[in-house]
Amino acid sequence: MEKDMADIHLTDLVSVEFLQNFQDAFADALGMAALTTDKNGEPVTEGSNFTRFCMNLTRGCEEGLRRCKESDAYGGNESAQTGQPAVYYCQSGLMDFAAPIIVNGQQMGSIIGGQILPEPPDKEKFAKIANELNIDEEKFLSALDEVEIVPEKQVRAAAQLLFIVASEISRMGYQRYMLMQMTTRLHDNVMHMMATIEELNASSTSVTENQTSLDEEVKRITGVAQSINELTKSISVISDQTKMLGLNASIEAARAGEYGLGFGVVAKEIEKLSSESKRTVNEINTFTAQINDYIDKTSQVSESTVSITQEQEEATKSILEYIEDIASMTDHLKKLSSHS
Repeated sequence: MEKDMADIHLTDLVSVEFLQNFQDAFADALGMAALTTDKNGEPVTEGSNFTRFCMNLTRGCEEGLRRCKESDAYGGNESAQTGQPAVYYCQSGLMDFAAPIIVNGQQMGSIIGGQILPEPPDKEKFAKIANELNIDEEKFLSALDEVEIVPEKQVRAAAQLLFIVASEISRMGYQRYMLMQMTTRLHDNVMHMMATIEELNASSTSVTENQTSLDEEVKRITGVAQSINELTKSISVISDQTKMLGLNASIEAARAGEYGLGFGVVAKEIEKLSSESKRTVNEINTFTAQINDYIDKTSQVSESTVSITQEQEEATKSILEYIEDIASMTDHLKKLSSHS
């Protein structure tokens, strides 16, 4: 699931290493201090080119640190409200700037810095600040002499350039981030598709195997039905012979007169048995004919099913090959987006 902009952090879009290198190069080129913070004002890089005046003296005392934090907060709020770089004086008298990093209308962080003077300092003014902060005046003014003097116009131009470049880099990072999110989702979906196709393919193979087993059973049943037919033919022949035997016995019983009465009863039973056997054989023939008819229909359906499942199996194999190619491409695209 894609993240909401509120859940995306600056370091999701641009690596800390890149931000640090970019910030260091900017600070060294223009002789200004710089620090990158996230949208909550928390530093994400180490400070670049920070002055001894600020780090060792002003921020080294409790009141000076409080004033510096108030100044940083002012610059961040000002740039956040306007969506543009803010150039201002800190409470210790140096010129600072805050350049917001904006992506899709949302502020992702800021690059704050400066710690310069636009013109030679008023030493009396800074001596007063040193006394307010209870800092040794001589050390304070000595550190002040180390502060770079950069025209305000140049500071504003540098802040504007930093704003444009940083926001553009972050926008590109956001596009790369979204591309990675989408390719990850695409890759995951393709993996699910592959799993589904493999299951379908396995199912098709199982159907084919089961159908082959069914064909073997049908063949066995066909053999049994044929054996029954052969047996009924034999029974039919025996029945006919029995009938003839019974008929002959009746004739002989009639010739023997009263001496053949008992033999005549036996002859009638033989004829009766022959008739019942013949009727049973006819019924068996009817059933076996129906069985053979059902077997033929089952074989036809079975052959059709095997053909269809084989075609389905081949089709799913082809689809699986295509999806594997897509998966390979999405995996490559995912790697490219994570390193671009």
